[in-house]
Amino acid sequence: MGAAVRKGTAVTTAVRLAPLTHLDVLESEAVHIFREVAGEFEKPVILFSGGKDSIVMLHLARKAFAPAPVPFVLLHVDTGHNFPEVLDYRDRAVARCGLRLHVASVQEYIDNGRLHERPDGTRNPLQTVPLTEAIQSLKFDAVFGGGRRDEEKARAKERVFSLRDEFSQWDPRRQRPELWQLYNGRHAPGEHVRVFPLSNWTELDVWQYIAREEIELPEIYFAHEREVFRRNGMWLTAGEWGGPKEGETTETRLIRYRTVGDMSCTGAVDSAATTLDAVIAEIAASRLTERGATRADDKMSEAAMEDRKREGYF
Repeated sequence: MGAAVRKGTAVTTAVRLAPLTHLDVLESEAVHIFREVAGEFEKPVILFSGGKDSIVMLHLARKAFAPAPVPFVLLHVDTGHNFPEVLDYRDRAVARCGLRLHVASVQEYIDNGRLHERPDGTRNPLQTVPLTEAIQSLKFDAVFGGGRRDEEKARAKERVFSLRDEFSQWDPRRQRPELWQLYNGRHAPGEHVRVFPLSNWTELDVWQYIAREEIELPEIYFAHEREVFRRNGMWLTAGEWGGPKEGETTETRLIRYRTVGDMSCTGAVDSAATTLDAVIAEIAASRLTERGATRADDKMSEAAMEDRKREGYF
Protein backbone atom coordinates (compact mmCIF):
# COMPACT_ATOMS: atom_id res chain seq x y z
CA MET A 1 0.00 0.00 0.00
CA GLY A 2 1.11 3.58 -0.57
CA ALA A 3 1.75 5.94 2.32
CA ALA A 4 0.32 9.52 2.30
CA VAL A 5 3.07 12.13 2.21
CA ARG A 6 2.29 15.85 2.84
CA LYS A 7 4.34 18.19 0.65
CA GLY A 8 3.42 21.83 1.16
CA THR A 9 -0.35 22.02 0.73
CA ALA A 10 -0.54 18.99 -1.57
CA VAL A 11 -0.83 15.41 -0.45
CA THR A 12 0.90 12.78 -2.58
CA THR A 13 0.97 9.02 -2.27
CA ALA A 14 4.32 7.24 -2.14
CA VAL A 15 4.04 3.83 -3.76
CA ARG A 16 6.46 1.15 -2.68
CA LEU A 17 7.36 -1.00 -5.66
CA ALA A 18 8.31 -4.61 -5.15
CA PRO A 19 11.97 -5.21 -6.00
CA LEU A 20 12.67 -6.96 -9.30
CA THR A 21 13.61 -10.61 -9.08
CA HIS A 22 16.46 -12.05 -11.15
CA LEU A 23 13.82 -13.63 -13.42
CA ASP A 24 12.23 -10.23 -13.96
CA VAL A 25 15.61 -8.83 -15.02
CA LEU A 26 16.30 -11.72 -17.41
CA GLU A 27 12.82 -11.47 -18.91
CA SER A 28 13.18 -7.71 -19.41
CA GLU A 29 16.55 -8.18 -21.14
CA ALA A 30 15.14 -10.82 -23.49
CA VAL A 31 12.08 -8.72 -24.34
CA HIS A 32 14.39 -5.78 -25.12
CA ILE A 33 16.43 -8.01 -27.46
CA PHE A 34 13.35 -9.17 -29.38
CA ARG A 35 12.16 -5.61 -29.83
CA GLU A 36 15.63 -4.43 -30.84
CA VAL A 37 15.79 -7.07 -33.57
CA ALA A 38 12.31 -6.17 -34.80
CA GLY A 39 13.48 -2.58 -35.18
CA GLU A 40 16.86 -3.29 -36.79
CA PHE A 41 16.27 -6.19 -39.19
CA GLU A 42 14.04 -6.83 -42.18
CA LYS A 43 13.38 -10.58 -41.97
CA PRO A 44 14.11 -12.29 -38.63
CA VAL A 45 13.24 -15.92 -37.85
CA ILE A 46 13.01 -17.91 -34.61
CA LEU A 47 14.50 -21.39 -34.47
CA PHE A 48 11.81 -23.53 -32.87
CA SER A 49 12.19 -27.25 -32.21
CA GLY A 50 9.73 -27.86 -29.38
CA GLY A 51 12.60 -28.10 -26.89
CA LYS A 52 12.36 -26.19 -23.60
CA ASP A 53 14.70 -23.32 -24.55
CA SER A 54 12.90 -22.61 -27.82
CA ILE A 55 9.57 -22.85 -25.98
CA VAL A 56 10.70 -20.22 -23.46
CA MET A 57 12.06 -18.10 -26.33
CA LEU A 58 8.70 -18.18 -28.12
CA HIS A 59 6.91 -17.34 -24.87
CA LEU A 60 9.17 -14.28 -24.43
CA ALA A 61 8.61 -13.21 -28.05
CA ARG A 62 4.86 -13.32 -27.53
CA LYS A 63 5.25 -11.20 -24.39
CA ALA A 64 7.45 -8.72 -26.24
CA PHE A 65 4.77 -7.89 -28.82
CA ALA A 66 1.48 -8.61 -27.05
CA PRO A 67 -1.31 -7.96 -27.81
CA ALA A 68 0.01 -7.92 -31.39
CA PRO A 69 1.07 -11.24 -32.95
CA VAL A 70 4.72 -12.29 -33.06
CA PRO A 71 6.16 -10.59 -36.18
CA PHE A 72 8.52 -13.48 -37.01
CA VAL A 73 8.17 -16.87 -38.65
CA LEU A 74 9.60 -20.07 -37.16
CA LEU A 75 12.22 -22.47 -38.54
CA HIS A 76 13.04 -26.03 -37.47
CA VAL A 77 15.79 -28.28 -38.82
CA ASP A 78 14.27 -31.77 -38.55
CA THR A 79 16.93 -34.48 -38.42
CA GLY A 80 14.40 -37.26 -39.02
CA HIS A 81 15.50 -38.74 -35.69
CA ASN A 82 13.70 -36.29 -33.41
CA PHE A 83 11.64 -37.47 -30.46
CA PRO A 84 8.00 -37.89 -31.56
CA GLU A 85 6.73 -36.26 -28.35
CA VAL A 86 8.70 -33.11 -29.14
CA LEU A 87 7.55 -32.91 -32.77
CA ASP A 88 3.95 -33.33 -31.63
CA TYR A 89 4.39 -30.46 -29.16
CA ARG A 90 6.03 -28.34 -31.87
CA ASP A 91 3.09 -28.70 -34.23
CA ARG A 92 0.51 -28.05 -31.51
CA ALA A 93 2.34 -24.93 -30.33
CA VAL A 94 2.62 -23.53 -33.86
CA ALA A 95 -1.11 -24.08 -34.46
CA ARG A 96 -2.05 -22.61 -31.08
CA CYS A 97 -0.01 -19.44 -31.68
CA GLY A 98 -1.13 -19.06 -35.29
CA LEU A 99 2.43 -18.88 -36.61
CA ARG A 100 4.09 -20.05 -39.81
CA LEU A 101 6.70 -22.82 -39.54
CA HIS A 102 9.40 -23.63 -42.11
CA VAL A 103 10.90 -27.12 -41.79
CA ALA A 104 14.32 -27.93 -43.25
CA SER A 105 14.57 -31.72 -43.50
CA VAL A 106 17.87 -33.58 -43.13
CA GLN A 107 16.13 -36.68 -44.52
CA GLU A 108 15.34 -34.84 -47.77
CA TYR A 109 19.00 -33.89 -48.14
CA ILE A 110 20.00 -37.54 -47.62
CA ASP A 111 17.36 -38.79 -50.08
CA ASN A 112 18.57 -36.48 -52.86
CA GLY A 113 22.27 -37.22 -52.22
CA ARG A 114 23.31 -33.81 -50.88
CA LEU A 115 24.13 -35.37 -47.50
CA HIS A 116 25.25 -38.86 -46.49
CA GLU A 117 24.57 -40.83 -43.33
CA ARG A 118 27.41 -40.93 -40.83
CA PRO A 119 28.85 -44.30 -39.71
CA ASP A 120 27.79 -43.60 -36.11
CA GLY A 121 24.18 -42.93 -37.16
CA THR A 122 23.99 -39.47 -35.61
CA ARG A 123 22.47 -36.73 -37.70
CA ASN A 124 23.09 -33.79 -35.39
CA PRO A 125 26.21 -32.62 -37.30
CA LEU A 126 24.24 -32.96 -40.56
CA GLN A 127 21.92 -30.10 -39.57
CA THR A 128 24.39 -27.41 -40.60
CA VAL A 129 23.84 -27.56 -44.38
CA PRO A 130 19.99 -27.55 -44.28
CA LEU A 131 20.09 -24.75 -41.72
CA THR A 132 22.49 -22.49 -43.61
CA GLU A 133 20.80 -23.11 -46.96
CA ALA A 134 17.38 -22.32 -45.47
CA ILE A 135 18.73 -19.05 -44.06
CA GLN A 136 20.24 -18.11 -47.42
CA SER A 137 17.34 -19.18 -49.64
CA LEU A 138 14.67 -17.57 -47.45
CA LYS A 139 16.89 -14.48 -46.95
CA PHE A 140 16.67 -14.33 -43.16
CA ASP A 141 18.92 -11.59 -41.81
CA ALA A 142 18.52 -12.34 -38.08
CA VAL A 143 18.10 -15.82 -36.62
CA PHE A 144 17.01 -16.29 -32.99
CA GLY A 145 18.48 -19.30 -31.19
CA GLY A 146 18.00 -20.60 -27.66
CA GLY A 147 21.71 -21.08 -26.89
CA ARG A 148 22.89 -20.14 -23.40
CA ARG A 149 26.41 -19.37 -22.20
CA ASP A 150 26.20 -21.88 -19.35
CA GLU A 151 25.67 -24.82 -21.72
CA GLU A 152 29.12 -25.18 -23.24
CA LYS A 153 32.44 -23.29 -23.38
CA ALA A 154 32.16 -22.38 -27.09
CA ARG A 155 28.73 -20.87 -26.47
CA ALA A 156 30.17 -18.95 -23.52
CA LYS A 157 32.38 -17.07 -26.00
CA GLU A 158 29.50 -15.83 -28.10
CA ARG A 159 27.82 -12.44 -27.92
CA VAL A 160 24.05 -11.87 -27.88
CA PHE A 161 24.33 -10.56 -31.46
CA SER A 162 26.70 -12.95 -33.26
CA LEU A 163 27.73 -11.97 -36.79
CA ARG A 164 27.91 -14.73 -39.43
CA ASP A 165 29.59 -14.27 -42.80
CA GLU A 166 28.10 -14.98 -46.23
CA PHE A 167 28.82 -18.69 -45.69
CA SER A 168 27.05 -18.62 -42.27
CA GLN A 169 30.39 -19.22 -40.56
CA TRP A 170 31.34 -17.84 -37.15
CA ASP A 171 34.66 -16.11 -36.53
CA PRO A 172 35.35 -15.45 -32.81
CA ARG A 173 37.68 -12.61 -33.82
CA ARG A 174 34.75 -10.67 -35.27
CA GLN A 175 32.87 -10.55 -31.99
CA ARG A 176 31.60 -7.05 -31.19
CA PRO A 177 31.49 -5.35 -27.80
CA GLU A 178 28.03 -5.15 -26.21
CA LEU A 179 28.37 -2.53 -23.50
CA TRP A 180 25.25 -1.28 -21.69
CA GLN A 181 23.04 -3.64 -23.72
CA LEU A 182 23.80 -1.79 -26.94
CA TYR A 183 23.65 -4.29 -29.80
CA ASN A 184 25.27 -3.79 -33.19
CA GLY A 185 23.26 -5.45 -35.95
CA ARG A 186 25.21 -4.07 -38.92
CA HIS A 187 25.99 -6.68 -41.55
CA ALA A 188 26.96 -6.77 -45.21
CA PRO A 189 24.70 -8.23 -47.92
CA GLY A 190 24.69 -12.02 -47.62
CA GLU A 191 25.71 -11.95 -43.96
CA HIS A 192 23.30 -12.44 -41.08
CA VAL A 193 23.24 -12.20 -37.31
CA ARG A 194 22.50 -15.01 -34.88
CA VAL A 195 20.67 -13.65 -31.83
CA PHE A 196 20.61 -15.32 -28.40
CA PRO A 197 18.01 -13.79 -26.04
CA LEU A 198 18.71 -16.45 -23.39
CA SER A 199 22.49 -15.95 -23.38
CA ASN A 200 22.63 -14.86 -19.74
CA TRP A 201 20.16 -17.48 -18.47
CA THR A 202 21.16 -20.72 -16.77
CA GLU A 203 19.38 -24.05 -17.00
CA LEU A 204 18.01 -23.41 -13.51
CA ASP A 205 16.75 -19.96 -14.56
CA VAL A 206 14.91 -21.54 -17.50
CA TRP A 207 13.15 -24.07 -15.28
CA GLN A 208 12.29 -21.51 -12.61
CA TYR A 209 10.82 -19.26 -15.31
CA ILE A 210 8.82 -22.17 -16.77
CA ALA A 211 7.39 -22.78 -13.29
CA ARG A 212 6.62 -19.10 -12.70
CA GLU A 213 4.93 -18.63 -16.08
CA GLU A 214 3.20 -22.04 -15.98
CA ILE A 215 4.53 -22.93 -19.44
CA GLU A 216 3.49 -26.28 -20.87
CA LEU A 217 6.33 -28.63 -21.88
CA PRO A 218 6.57 -31.99 -23.66
CA GLU A 219 6.19 -34.81 -21.14
CA ILE A 220 9.62 -36.13 -22.14
CA TYR A 221 11.17 -33.57 -19.76
CA PHE A 222 9.59 -35.31 -16.76
CA ALA A 223 10.27 -38.76 -15.34
CA HIS A 224 8.69 -41.60 -17.26
CA GLU A 225 9.42 -45.25 -17.98
CA ARG A 226 11.26 -45.77 -21.25
CA GLU A 227 13.13 -48.51 -23.08
CA VAL A 228 16.77 -47.44 -23.24
CA PHE A 229 20.25 -48.91 -23.63
CA ARG A 230 23.69 -47.92 -22.36
CA ARG A 231 26.34 -46.43 -24.68
CA ASN A 232 29.38 -44.37 -23.71
CA GLY A 233 27.96 -43.77 -20.26
CA MET A 234 24.58 -42.52 -21.52
CA TRP A 235 21.06 -43.95 -21.64
CA LEU A 236 19.93 -43.70 -25.27
CA THR A 237 16.55 -44.42 -26.82
CA ALA A 238 16.38 -47.39 -29.16
CA GLY A 239 15.39 -46.50 -32.71
CA GLU A 240 15.88 -46.88 -36.45
CA TRP A 241 18.90 -44.57 -36.30
CA GLY A 242 21.17 -47.49 -35.35
CA GLY A 243 20.78 -48.46 -31.76
CA PRO A 244 21.18 -50.70 -29.98
CA LYS A 245 24.10 -52.43 -31.65
CA GLU A 246 25.30 -55.98 -31.08
CA GLY A 247 26.17 -56.42 -27.43
CA GLU A 248 23.96 -53.54 -26.30
CA THR A 249 20.82 -54.61 -24.48
CA THR A 250 17.72 -52.56 -23.79
CA GLU A 251 16.03 -52.21 -20.44
CA THR A 252 13.08 -50.26 -19.08
CA ARG A 253 14.13 -47.49 -16.71
CA LEU A 254 12.58 -44.47 -15.01
CA ILE A 255 14.29 -41.56 -16.77
CA ARG A 256 13.78 -38.03 -18.05
CA TYR A 257 15.53 -35.75 -20.55
CA ARG A 258 17.32 -32.54 -19.62
CA THR A 259 17.73 -31.53 -23.27
CA VAL A 260 16.26 -32.93 -26.48
CA GLY A 261 17.77 -33.22 -29.93
CA ASP A 262 18.62 -36.03 -32.31
CA MET A 263 17.78 -39.34 -30.60
CA SER A 264 21.14 -40.80 -31.61
CA CYS A 265 23.14 -38.41 -29.42
CA THR A 266 20.76 -37.21 -26.71
CA GLY A 267 21.04 -39.16 -23.48
CA ALA A 268 18.52 -39.48 -20.67
CA VAL A 269 19.22 -39.22 -16.95
CA ASP A 270 17.90 -41.47 -14.19
CA SER A 271 15.24 -39.45 -12.44
CA ALA A 272 12.05 -39.69 -10.41
CA ALA A 273 11.19 -35.99 -10.96
CA THR A 274 7.61 -35.84 -12.20
CA THR A 275 6.84 -32.23 -11.22
CA LEU A 276 8.41 -28.83 -11.91
CA ASP A 277 9.43 -28.45 -8.27
CA ALA A 278 11.17 -31.83 -8.33
CA VAL A 279 12.99 -31.02 -11.58
CA ILE A 280 14.16 -27.66 -10.19
CA ALA A 281 15.47 -29.32 -7.02
CA GLU A 282 17.27 -31.93 -9.12
CA ILE A 283 18.94 -29.32 -11.35
CA ALA A 284 19.93 -27.14 -8.38
CA ALA A 285 21.85 -30.11 -6.96
CA SER A 286 23.52 -31.10 -10.25
CA ARG A 287 27.18 -30.32 -10.93
CA LEU A 288 27.04 -31.20 -14.64
CA THR A 289 25.66 -28.98 -17.39
CA GLU A 290 22.80 -30.45 -19.38
CA ARG A 291 24.91 -30.83 -22.52
CA GLY A 292 27.87 -32.21 -20.59
CA ALA A 293 25.65 -34.83 -19.02
CA THR A 294 23.50 -35.82 -21.97
CA ARG A 295 24.92 -34.85 -25.38
CA ALA A 296 27.22 -37.36 -27.05
CA ASP A 297 27.91 -35.05 -30.01
CA ASP A 298 29.75 -32.63 -27.71
CA LYS A 299 32.12 -35.42 -26.65
CA MET A 300 33.56 -36.09 -30.10
CA SER A 301 36.45 -33.74 -29.29
CA GLU A 302 37.38 -30.92 -26.91
CA ALA A 303 36.44 -28.38 -29.59
CA ALA A 304 33.45 -30.22 -31.09
CA MET A 305 30.92 -27.44 -30.54
CA GLU A 306 33.28 -24.65 -31.61
CA ASP A 307 34.19 -26.54 -34.80
CA ARG A 308 30.49 -26.91 -35.66
CA LYS A 309 29.80 -23.26 -34.90
CA ARG A 310 32.59 -22.17 -37.23
CA GLU A 311 30.91 -24.20 -39.97
CA GLY A 312 27.52 -22.56 -39.42
CA TYR A 313 25.89 -24.62 -36.66
CA PHE A 314 24.23 -22.90 -33.71
